[in-house]
Amino acid sequence: MKAVKVVVTDYIEPDLDWEAREMAQRGVEFHTHQLKFAPTTEVVAATRDADLVIVNMVPITPEVVSQWEKCRLVIRHGVGYDNVDVKALAQAGIPLCYIPDYCAEEVAEQAIALLLACGRKVVSSRRVLEASSARGSWDFSEVVPIFQMAGKTLGVIGCGRIGSLVYRKLKSFGFKFLICDPYLPEERKRELGIEVVDCETLLRNADFVTIHTPLTAETRHLMNARTLGMMKPTAYLINTARGQMVDAAALADAVRNGVIAGAGIDVYDIEPPRPDFPLFGLPTVILTPHLAWYSENAGRRIRELIVLEIGRFLAGQSPRYTAVPAA
Repeated sequence: MKAVKVVVTDYIEPDLDWEAREMAQRGVEFHTHQLKFAPTTEVVAATRDADLVIVNMVPITPEVVSQWEKCRLVIRHGVGYDNVDVKALAQAGIPLCYIPDYCAEEVAEQAIALLLACGRKVVSSRRVLEASSARGSWDFSEVVPIFQMAGKTLGVIGCGRIGSLVYRKLKSFGFKFLICDPYLPEERKRELGIEVVDCETLLRNADFVTIHTPLTAETRHLMNARTLGMMKPTAYLINTARGQMVDAAALADAVRNGVIAGAGIDVYDIEPPRPDFPLFGLPTVILTPHLAWYSENAGRRIRELIVLEIGRFLAGQSPRYTAVPAA
């Protein structure tokens, strides 16, 4: 019997030596590539005869899928899968497996870190310290006022794995909460002890807004000039989900013009962002380099879970998590 062929289109790990050993033990033909910026023709050539394709950021388009000869599963290395055309896979009868449970704790922690850094004005405080040191006297004018977190209202847009973790972790801080998630089942609302509100109510009343929804046609540029204009002038926006959720130019204008106070952003429409990215240089916007997902633990966990999914595939079992195309 011919060996199952597994093809990795691109990866972020230093190497995939561990995976290669695991595949060799299972008798799998294992091929790795770095095709993130490669033309479609190269992606097709590398994956045409694969039984299973593992993808990080390479676009899996209808053109690519239509030229596959025998692919029976695609595994997306990560939580989101907006670079994969789910409908094209569904039409070809190919399931898309993704890994939503490898870094929920890390992303929740990063969202909370950005929120607290914005509220306590941590980055500005460093500038105050250095300027005061050079002057020989304190001047706190750049950072005042700062308010306590207890009693502030946190708006959570999307209360799935990560949003619910943010909610549970910050309950002890004394926040009030507004939750917006029209797709949250009633059973889950009861389990969390929450009620949901519409997005406009959340935006108009929250002191901090944190986004934790998938990227879809519905959520693309969820935060734009109109919705940012609903927020309080003292409010902060936190985004650790997907860069395309936020219109960066509109956000920059909103911060510059005092429509909102600032933001904490970890994700970008183009990654890395270009030197002319509109949020660069804004003192009340904290930017981190799309590392919310990262910890040593998560880096190991996703590799183990992908190998687990390959094992399930070889055993004829269904993936743990599959994406369903939008209606």
